[in-house]
Amino acid sequence: MKKGRLFVISGPSGVGKGTICDGLLSGEGAAQKAAGEGPVLSVSVTTRRPRLGEKDGVSYRFVKEEAFRSMIARDEFLECAE
Repeated sequence: MKKGRLFVISGPSGVGKGTICDGLLSGEGAAQKAAGEGPVLSVSVTTRRPRLGEKDGVSYRFVKEEAFRSMIARDEFLECAE
């Protein structure tokens, strides 16, 4: 398994986390991604309903509570919280 580095972009809603991630994933990062290297975005899983404009698999993976519990049981998450 290839190892990498984990970077966490965190902050309150509306401070520009998405803008920062978009910048990291565009430009030179896009060429690295095409080569199988460089930054990639981890899409979180949530049991909440999508908000206006959010897309499944892009903004979050939206799943039912039962599916979420199954994912926890199969140890599919690096971390999870309720």
